[in-house]
Amino acid sequence: MAMWIQAQQLQGEALHQMQALYGQHFPIEVRHYLAQWIESQLWDSVELDNPAEEAKAKHLLDSLMAELQRKAQHQVGEDGFLLKIKLGHYATQLKGTYDRCPLELVRCIKHILHSEQRLVQEATNTSCGTAGQALDSLSQRHQQINQAFEELRLATQESENELRKLQHSQEYFIIQYQENLRIQGLISSLASLPLAERTPSETTLQSKRATVEAWLTREVTTLQKYRLDLSEQHQKTVSLLRKQQTLILDEELIQWKRRQQLSGNGGPAEGGLDVLQSWCEKLADLIWQNRQQIRRCEHLTQQLPLPSPMEELLGKLNVEITDIVSALVTSTFIIEKQPPQVLKTQTKFAATVRLLVGGKLNVHMNPPQVKAVIVSEQQAKALLKNESTRNDSSGEILNNNCVMEYHQATGTLSAHFRNMSLKRIKRSDRRGAESVTEEKFTVLFESQFSVGGNELVFHVKTLSLPVVVIVHGSQDNNATATVLWDNAFAEPGRVPFMVPDKVLWPQLCEALDMKYKAEMHSGRGLAEDNLVFLAQKAFPSSSNNPEDYRNITISWESLPGRNFTFWQWFDGVVELMKKYLKPHWNDGAILGFVNKQQAQDMLLSKPNGTFLLRFSDSEIGGITIAWVAENPNKTGERLVWNLLPYTTKDFSIRSLADRISDLNHLLFLYPDRPKDEVFSKYYTPPLSKAVDGYVKPQIKQVVPEFTTPNPEPGPSYMEQAASPTVSNTASFNIFPPMSDSMLDTDGDFDLDDTMDVARHVDELLRRPLVNQWSSQQS
Repeated sequence: MAMWIQAQQLQGEALHQMQALYGQHFPIEVRHYLAQWIESQLWDSVELDNPAEEAKAKHLLDSLMAELQRKAQHQVGEDGFLLKIKLGHYATQLKGTYDRCPLELVRCIKHILHSEQRLVQEATNTSCGTAGQALDSLSQRHQQINQAFEELRLATQESENELRKLQHSQEYFIIQYQENLRIQGLISSLASLPLAERTPSETTLQSKRATVEAWLTREVTTLQKYRLDLSEQHQKTVSLLRKQQTLILDEELIQWKRRQQLSGNGGPAEGGLDVLQSWCEKLADLIWQNRQQIRRCEHLTQQLPLPSPMEELLGKLNVEITDIVSALVTSTFIIEKQPPQVLKTQTKFAATVRLLVGGKLNVHMNPPQVKAVIVSEQQAKALLKNESTRNDSSGEILNNNCVMEYHQATGTLSAHFRNMSLKRIKRSDRRGAESVTEEKFTVLFESQFSVGGNELVFHVKTLSLPVVVIVHGSQDNNATATVLWDNAFAEPGRVPFMVPDKVLWPQLCEALDMKYKAEMHSGRGLAEDNLVFLAQKAFPSSSNNPEDYRNITISWESLPGRNFTFWQWFDGVVELMKKYLKPHWNDGAILGFVNKQQAQDMLLSKPNGTFLLRFSDSEIGGITIAWVAENPNKTGERLVWNLLPYTTKDFSIRSLADRISDLNHLLFLYPDRPKDEVFSKYYTPPLSKAVDGYVKPQIKQVVPEFTTPNPEPGPSYMEQAASPTVSNTASFNIFPPMSDSMLDTDGDFDLDDTMDVARHVDELLRRPLVNQWSSQQS
């Protein structure tokens, strides 16, 4: 309710803008009486472009109806009786409007709340500025834009007044000109009369004609000056319009697009388009008014030709302002919701395009159709050079046509592609060693529509962010790495889709931290020591001093001694953490960015049974457990051991917490936290009874060399789930014990000797085995 309280304090233009948000589509009384309930709902959690979210939207609509009815029932007294009737009417009205399209209600309320928040924030910033407090750069830019709009509005109004004045003067001039012609006709008609009869009348007419002609001569000069002054005024206004449009389209809109691209790497959300749309609509309105004024000026000059450079000047102004209209319309056809940048064939995907000036120019009166096609990098370059691509595409997209819809509540004109699917892709000849996951495509959205009663016809098109097309999930990691690099280091206005081959290490650190924070959904990003570890991974034999990496560049290349790139390794870590280990990272249980030697140095100073979790050096998306224990082959010697890395495949079978629980020789999480204190809340509770007479087997793992009995064992799972048809001594095994050669203190292993987990899972339900799971060391 706090937002509504602040909104009610708005004044002047801000108050008018707030009131304009409401109407029959959503009465302001509903906002007032249900303010607390409305602001407590999770409107932003509903994805408007996802039809599957309609049930959630329907629930919100039903809840809104119930709240209105409940509010109505609590009204008492004479005034309460009238309010009760009114609220009941609003409930019926809203249900009739949105019952078949509940997502539109959510869209409407989200637009209202975001607009109120913007107006309140702008008002707060303005009041702070009045009080002498410094506005931040964002507020200053917005204030500058709003001031320029006010200046343009006044200039446009002034030129409109001058134009009317010119029109009235010219119309009176034409009337007097016709009067002069009438007088000349009368004088000519007197020529047939005798001199004595015509002299008095002729003298009077000649005097009158001289007066009118003198006035006409003076008025020609006045009209010429009016026209010239008006043309110069339009020149100034057009120049201001172009400057304002450049500020909005080439700075604010470009920055929004850049934020949209960085959000693909986990950067902050690009923000709503409401402010940009309001600016673009104001621009469209002012540009169109000035264009109509210039055309009316042209009509006046044609109606009354006078010696003047006016006609040529107006022609140039008309061409210039038409170019401004064209630039505005074509630049504001944008992609509000980008298609996925890693695009898998035969998989449904969505996108939304929007025309920011669609409502203001009445494009929605004849809704245009938008078509989506996928094109290659070379085709995208040709499109930006306005070179013909013979309408070729690089693949086939199903459900790629959509009609733009106008949403009355928000004033937006957009096309929502909800069920597109890439049926096939046609790849180009790759350069050198470039793989399919480095080849970039883009989705081209194009449409055609007219404004001003077919006066101007526009063919608009916009390109999505680059996408990498894959055909199998195994390519996802490499494709994501390509997209990450592109999003992080692409420059505005680039030739598609050029990115630098090398960047400074601090630039890469910023991109890594942004991605990691976003995927972990927490404030715990990459600490300085994590970045040092990553630097040492990227630059072998480097120092531990962060300052030494400031001026080092890193390229898109394989890691030394590995067949994958730095980005691919890092993205594998992110994917593993995001899917299975996010809670443990946020709890501080995973050190992660620690190499084998560092782990050994850290653990040897701790008691036996102390362990830590670190990311694998040798496997993409792998994490291993390192622990300190006695050497079973040499009394009195302590060693650090490493398990064969776990991957997403392993955690899809058994969680990290359960695996740590299985290993009784792991006692303390580094430096000294009892493991149960850290992980017990994530343990899977044991089953307590059989289901349909059958006992479900449990998967557990052991390291044979470190197997110890559980302390004070309680009733076994089989005893708890006793069945008359199953012996309580039966047990189940998944793998045979591993050989000593696969587990050693150096952590070396041969991937050829590892066992395929997926192959053995099937055997779990087919044959009784010994209840052990062998683990290998990394």
